[in-house]
Amino acid sequence: MARGQRQRRGFGWIRPLPSGRYQASYIGPDNMRHKAETTFSTRLDAEAWLARRRNEVVDGVWSPGRITARPTPTVSEYASTWLARRNLKPTTRAHYDGIMDRFILPELGAMRLRDVTPEHVAEWHHGLRAQTGDVMRAHAYSLLRSIFLDAQKNDLVTASPCRVFGAGRSPRPQRRDMITLPELAEVIHALPDNLQMMAELTAWTALRFGEVAELRRKDLDMRRGVIHVRRGVTRPHGGEVVVGPPKTESSKRDVTIPPHVLPHLATHLERHAQPGRDGLVFPGPSGGHWTPSGLYYHWHRARAVIGREDLRWHDLRHVGGTLAAQSGATLRELMDRLGHSTPAAALRYQEAARDSDRRIAEKLSQLAQEGRA
Repeated sequence: MARGQRQRRGFGWIRPLPSGRYQASYIGPDNMRHKAETTFSTRLDAEAWLARRRNEVVDGVWSPGRITARPTPTVSEYASTWLARRNLKPTTRAHYDGIMDRFILPELGAMRLRDVTPEHVAEWHHGLRAQTGDVMRAHAYSLLRSIFLDAQKNDLVTASPCRVFGAGRSPRPQRRDMITLPELAEVIHALPDNLQMMAELTAWTALRFGEVAELRRKDLDMRRGVIHVRRGVTRPHGGEVVVGPPKTESSKRDVTIPPHVLPHLATHLERHAQPGRDGLVFPGPSGGHWTPSGLYYHWHRARAVIGREDLRWHDLRHVGGTLAAQSGATLRELMDRLGHSTPAAALRYQEAARDSDRRIAEKLSQLAQEGRA
């Protein structure tokens, strides 16, 4: 078929344009020809638009001005509505707001949804390389894709222009060597007295930072050796403190404290915790919650003492998860202890435990060979 020639279909026509785009049109129930309000970058998009119009005719909801009269908001306008409709935790909402303001709206915000093409998105995504790292770049793309998929469901665009293959997948984090138990003891000892128990409890119970920072005396059952995790603290905008339910519904849990940790915790409660049932177990220097920056000031100094500048505070939670897996915990038991709602995260700890056991076996063989030498 020659370029520029209309292709007759079962319903409507699709005409290739000199620009390489496609124009779609059809004869409506009023016996008038109706053209799409925009052209399409692919024939598939044009066919999808015609399929929607045909469904409207079949369902009896077609009207001449139904498509052209629909509002076509800008990316900024629709994203604002999209975010407002979602029930998000404060930290997630702040994360999305930050991505929108820094990476999406400056380039795409003023454009009408229907005017954003796959070429626009691909160019925008490529430009993010100079602005941020791979992880945040993947988050920004995933957020934009979610917004356009919602717009497609609401018939504001015929198809999502987000078609960069693999762009929404975050790169695998660089593998770190798990902190050993001797290193754990050393880094805990290098912390100030009032923070040592916070690190030890995190490593042996795998609590999240927000969970351990919000612990109060009433959450501890010292007789049974159990922590009742019912709340967490976040700072979604950097300074504002928000105390609320933990990360997910499954994060509300009871965590048994290993017996060898209980005497240390009792000593900490006597020396450093605030008094009363609502007293913070780990109060910050000003009497409120520890801030991440305040905690990391001391953590960075402590990890430098043992020569492990790669360690993050969150790695202490990984230690707790891996040790629990090494103890023989089942997948369900790991999920319950760590507060995971899906098996995927808990499986990582089982894999880490297997890797750790493999390294132990390799070192045993190395010792055996050295003994024969």
